[in-house]
Amino acid sequence: MPNIVFNIALGRLAHYASLPATNDALIMVPLEASGLVTDAVMRDYDSLDAILAGASNEQTTMGRKTLATVTATVDDTNDRVNLDAADVTWTAATGNAIGAVVICYDPDTTGGTDADLIPLTKHDVTMTPDGSDFTLTISDFARATSAA
Repeated sequence: MPNIVFNIALGRLAHYASLPATNDALIMVPLEASGLVTDAVMRDYDSLDAILAGASNEQTTMGRKTLATVTATVDDTNDRVNLDAADVTWTAATGNAIGAVVICYDPDTTGGTDADLIPLTKHDVTMTPDGSDFTLTISDFARATSAA
């Protein structure tokens, strides 16, 4: 489960996770542990470029990953939508330590910039790349519920 849902994504998670556009995707962006801003600060950012313009830095050596097999499953029993994706693996991961990953919605993978990527969720991840493969297990990366 996420540590935060970005304010801009509140109420939109299930929509974005359904990948409604022709060339859209969910992108996982690793952030370096050093300089990572607090959740209270981060949740107010409205785009990936805004996150990266602040004190937080992308861990570019490992690189971004496109989430595969993204599903949004309605759970009537618990009155929510469960959002899931396949696990992500970085092969021979190197570079600076990771403190978090952010999952962003990319409305058009054929073009655009970081200003177009909408941050959905932030997840604390502690990992120091050492050249080994690193797999991040994703199990219901978020749950959208009604605000009753």
